[in-house]
Amino acid sequence: MIDKYLQKLVLDATEKLGLSLPLDAIVIETSKDSAHGDYATNIAMQLARAMRKNPREVASLLINELDKSDMEKVEIAGPGFINFFLKPSALTKYVPLINELGRDFGNGAKIHKTVNIEFVSANPTGKLHLGHARGAAVGDALARLFTKSGYDVIREFYVNDAGVQISNLGKSLYVRYLNLLGVDKKMPEDGYFSDDLIMIANQLINEVGNKYIEESDEGLEFFKTRGSKIFLEIIKEDLHQFRVDFDVYSFETKVKENGAIDKLLTKLEPYSYVEEGATFLKTSAFSDDKDRVIVKSNGEHTYFLPDIVYHLDKLSRGADLLIDILGADHHGYIGRMKSALQMFNYSADALEVQIIQMVRIIKDGQELKMSKRTGNAITLEELATEVGVDAVRYFFLAKSASTHFDFDLDLAQEQSSANPVYYAQYAHARLSTVLSKGGKYPLDISGSLLTEESELSLIKQLIAYPSVVSDATMTREPYKVANFIQKLASLIHSYYTEVRILDETNVALTSARLGLSKAAQIVLKDALSLLGVNAPISM
Repeated sequence: MIDKYLQKLVLDATEKLGLSLPLDAIVIETSKDSAHGDYATNIAMQLARAMRKNPREVASLLINELDKSDMEKVEIAGPGFINFFLKPSALTKYVPLINELGRDFGNGAKIHKTVNIEFVSANPTGKLHLGHARGAAVGDALARLFTKSGYDVIREFYVNDAGVQISNLGKSLYVRYLNLLGVDKKMPEDGYFSDDLIMIANQLINEVGNKYIEESDEGLEFFKTRGSKIFLEIIKEDLHQFRVDFDVYSFETKVKENGAIDKLLTKLEPYSYVEEGATFLKTSAFSDDKDRVIVKSNGEHTYFLPDIVYHLDKLSRGADLLIDILGADHHGYIGRMKSALQMFNYSADALEVQIIQMVRIIKDGQELKMSKRTGNAITLEELATEVGVDAVRYFFLAKSASTHFDFDLDLAQEQSSANPVYYAQYAHARLSTVLSKGGKYPLDISGSLLTEESELSLIKQLIAYPSVVSDATMTREPYKVANFIQKLASLIHSYYTEVRILDETNVALTSARLGLSKAAQIVLKDALSLLGVNAPISM
C-alpha cells in the first residue's frame, strides 16, 4: 500500500544518486504527530556513512531527486529524518480501492505453501480449561491470518488417545459406573474426579446396562475407548461454540499402527546409542542442548518417539511449515523435535513452536482459581458462557501469547469504552447505524471531497491494514491486529463525533463521508473476523 509506494519513491531517488539497496531496507513509519507529517523515513541516516556525508546532507540530496507530485511538502527533521506531508488526494485515492475490494482488501497474493497449525490437542479426559482456551484462540487466529495472507492452512488436533491418562480415565469411569450400579468401589488415587464422569457413567448405563458389572479387562477397555470418545465429542462441541473447527484429527493410536515405532527406531539407529540400558538420540548434534532418551532402561518407549512419527507424518502430507501451539511447560520440546526432523533432512525451520503462557482469572481484584459451579478449574465453556465468546477471544488475543495474562472478568463484562472489545464493536455498530440512516443518499466512494483531519487520519489507518496483516502473520503475533483495531476504533469514534456525516444541506459531502464510513466498516469487520470476533450492526 502507501508504505510500499513511498519505499519505491525513495528507492528511485537513491538510484538517481547512484546507490543500490534493497527495497526492504527503506523503513517507512507513520508519524505519531501530524506536525511531523504523515509518514517518515530514517534512510538518510542509514546511507550517511556509505555516502561520506552527514545525514541531513544526504536527506537534502534525496529530497531533490524525489518525485514530489503527491506531496504537499517534504522536510528534514532532527538528525536527518525525512518527513512526508501528503496531499489529501494521495490518501483519499485508496477509499475507492477499499470499497471495490471489500473483504478482499488486505489479502496477500496467493502463496503456494501449506501451513499445518496444530493446537489445543488436549487429552480427551475432561473439558477444556483456560490454557486450552487461550491456545485455541491463538491457533485459530494464526490460521485465519495465514489464510488472509495467501497460504493454504490445515488446522490439526492431535488426540492423545493412548497412554497413562487414558488408562486412568478408563479406571475412573469404570468406578463411577459401578458406583451407580450399587457396587462399593473407591476411585483410584490418580483418577479423574470431575462430575462429568458421573454424567458419562449414567449415559453408558443407558447404553450397555449392567453388562460390565463384573469387572474385566474387556470392560476396562470399553470404558477407556468409549469414555475418551465421548470427551472428544464434548471438546469438539465446546470448540465449535468457540468458533474453532479443525480440518484434521490425528490419533496417537493410529500413529502407532503397523509397527511405526519399531520402523522409526531402525531409521534412527545412525543417531542413537545405548547408555546404562537406555537408548538415547543424539539430538545435541543438531538443535538440542542435550541428548534425549527414546527407550527407557525397562524397554518402554518415551512419548518422544510417537511424536517424531506424528511430525514426519504431517510433513509427508504436504505441509511446508509446521506450527505447534503448546503450553508453557513445553520449552524443552522445541530443540529435540527440530533435531529429530533434521535427522530426516528437514530444515530446522520446518517446525515452529509457539509457547502459550498461563492465564489467571481476576474478579473483584482477586484471582479466581475455581469454578463456583463445580469447585474445579474453570473451563472454556464456563468462561465463554459467563462473558461471551467475543470477549474471551478478543481478550486472549489482545496480548502476546508469550506473556502471562490476567483475564479481568469484570472488565470483560463492562459495557463501556474501557472494555476494548465493546469499544471496537461499538465503532462498527455506529458505522452500521449511520450507513443505514444514510441509505437515501447516493454512496460516493471516490474520496475526492474528504479533506478534514479526522477523515484523513482515518484513511491513513485503513490503508495500513494490509501491512498489519502481513506483519502479524510473519511474526505470528495476532495481538498486532487487536492493536490495529483499537486505534481504528478510536479514529472511527473521532470521525463520527468531529464531522457531520449526514448533512441534508450538503448531499455531495454526505455521500463522500458515507463512502468513507463504508470503507471503515469493511476494514473493521474484516480485522475483527481475523480474531474470530463478531461485528454487530447495533448495540
